[in-house]
Amino acid sequence: MTLRLLQHRSDSGERAVIAAQGDAAHFVPGYASIRALALHAIADGISLAQAVDAAGKGDAVDIAAEYAADRLLAPIDHDDGAHVLLTGTGLTHLGSAEGRDKMHREAAAAEKQTDSMRMFLEGLEGGKPAVGTVGQQPEWFYKGDGSQLVGPTEPFTMPAFAKDGGEEPELAGIYLIGEDGTPYRLGLALANEFSDHVTERHNYLWLAHSKLRQASLGPELLVGTPPEHIEGSSRILRDGKVIWEKPFLSGEGNMSHSFANLEHHHFKYDLFRRAGDVHVHFFGTATLSFSDGVQTQEGDVFEILAAPFTLPVRNELKRAAPVQVAVKTL
Repeated sequence: MTLRLLQHRSDSGERAVIAAQGDAAHFVPGYASIRALALHAIADGISLAQAVDAAGKGDAVDIAAEYAADRLLAPIDHDDGAHVLLTGTGLTHLGSAEGRDKMHREAAAAEKQTDSMRMFLEGLEGGKPAVGTVGQQPEWFYKGDGSQLVGPTEPFTMPAFAKDGGEEPELAGIYLIGEDGTPYRLGLALANEFSDHVTERHNYLWLAHSKLRQASLGPELLVGTPPEHIEGSSRILRDGKVIWEKPFLSGEGNMSHSFANLEHHHFKYDLFRRAGDVHVHFFGTATLSFSDGVQTQEGDVFEILAAPFTLPVRNELKRAAPVQVAVKTL
């Protein structure tokens, strides 16, 4: 059974780590965060699973009940949110070019292949290189720091100036940089890489703007070798009723890039190997409600679930109040 790690906060504010396998779950004594557990494992040269075993078993816990009570946090964080980097890659999944190509086709001549399609085809050809070789680099984007990461059941608050707030159901790799600069993958989390697709559609060069939005992670960190095939469901509820639902696929078996290739092209940059930093890297999707013509509105609820994760990531859409920003000269 696959090990899943969760972060818990009691009603009094006390934090703890939970280990779950199958339907059973227990607190992990001695640790208030998954990052602390991971730092201990790195220092001792052992795996996360071994660190959990060494800590012993605390009290049993019902993670479904704790989820319903909003006591489960995102499965990674840092005392200083500036040391959490949210980034991602796009056009990484088989079929992911279709929706993107629809968005950008009108901006290109009919006889000319769009940049999106070119990048997708390059990844399809060179995104899974042989071991020891470097493959095609993917599209890459930046979403922000830890202040942009919301909990599994917390609302998404899009800026007042946003043109759209749309879901992106996918997997995210969770990483911690060791003292010697080595990136360690702690595991995978279910994710909603929330974006502004209307802004992106207006001009592909506005992709960077469209990605500067919040993101959410499901509460479970999937530890160990990632599954080749993950199949889930993404849906939108409005006034308690499902207005759109669609299955989505992820895992390397459904991707044009390997995890190793995406990781190489992220961590090849020195600035992404700063000791102690946390990285949340979104691996992309091929399924968007926006591609099906759905226009989201405030109050909509995004819900994403995929086995072997047992709990969904569920976020309500809100809009922030306008903010007037004036630059002062000193």
